[in-house]
Amino acid sequence: MDQLARRLGVPDAVIIGLGSMLGAGVFVVFAPAAAAAGGVGLLVALALAGFVAFCNATSSARLAARYPESGGTYVYGRERLGPFAGFVAGWGFVIGKTASCAAMALTIGAYLWPGQARLVAVSAVVAVTGVNLRGISKTAAATRILVLLVLAVLALVAVAGATGVSIDRIDQPGGSTRGILTAAGLLFFAFAGYARIATLGEEVREPERTIPRAVPLALGLVLVIYLAVAVIALGVLGPARLAGSTAPLADVVTAAGLPGLAWVVRAGATVAVTGVLLSLVAGVGRTTLAMARRRDLPAALAAVHPVHRVPHRAELAVAAVVILVVTLGDVRSAIGFSSVTVLVYYAITNAAALTLGREPARKLPVQALAVAGLVGCLVLAVNLPLSNVLAGFGVLALGAAWYVLRAARQ
Repeated sequence: MDQLARRLGVPDAVIIGLGSMLGAGVFVVFAPAAAAAGGVGLLVALALAGFVAFCNATSSARLAARYPESGGTYVYGRERLGPFAGFVAGWGFVIGKTASCAAMALTIGAYLWPGQARLVAVSAVVAVTGVNLRGISKTAAATRILVLLVLAVLALVAVAGATGVSIDRIDQPGGSTRGILTAAGLLFFAFAGYARIATLGEEVREPERTIPRAVPLALGLVLVIYLAVAVIALGVLGPARLAGSTAPLADVVTAAGLPGLAWVVRAGATVAVTGVLLSLVAGVGRTTLAMARRRDLPAALAAVHPVHRVPHRAELAVAAVVILVVTLGDVRSAIGFSSVTVLVYYAITNAAALTLGREPARKLPVQALAVAGLVGCLVLAVNLPLSNVLAGFGVLALGAAWYVLRAARQ
């Protein structure tokens, strides 16, 4: 079997995790989350989403250290819960993250050239696929540059907005419990990139050491950044204006009296989301590779390029599907659909982690965190908008039915 090359250390893995997360939350989901949860409710929802993500990250890190190969929960589910659970996880990841790739590509188009958003989105997918096909070390290097640029733009927003923050705008009643849960489910979309480290497990040096360190480190850094930006955005715009904004961070600098910097923020958004898309395509391609190796997807997708050592056919197939979705879908529906299927994916992650049993050497109560993550994922998933819940579980059911019928024929 063709093997991928192990080239990534802790810094590279953390950078890929940061590149996968930074952008989606800051530039896409804060507005609809504020509409669902209100002022204080947004911060509560962000903390809840971060906690569920931390539980999932702990379980992912434990499992990735035990099974350091590409595929993430598709592999963990198969090994710990059986082939069917692994298939549902892999199917949910590939379908959900393909929708997420489309959402990110459309966001690039909306920020960069609103009048030709779909054309720009297709061009972005082609460009990032080309980078990924050159090899994972080049993906990590490109992502590092993107992350540094994004952090610079977010720092600019924080400095510009700090003078206009009003506690009264932040300290407003939150939404209902259902609204907070809905917002947390949407915001979870912004954290899901940490698992990209686990899906790259076959390309990480010393995975038993690297993955457990890189996953929580990347997640913790992003949570701090998100909380800071959320406080700035709420403090400057207030929950009502934030909820109605299509470009919240550009509106922050405008409201703070620096409208000339709005174009910098828009450029930063384009860079940020490109970084997310870069890592997303890589992660989905590697889960597709793992499923193809076990014949849960066409075996032809299991090929690894003889020179660049990347799953080139899988990544090309993913790019083709993303381009199709980009031409037919819209950003908000893609985000909600993606959140449903990915939350189910992480519910399976936590269920698989529970089978590992207690680990006395660990300081964290890992079994309790796995239970909390399992329950949290399911609660957030069913509290997303009804149309997204029905679509997400419907597609998961179709995949499961196909798996059962295929097994019966065999």
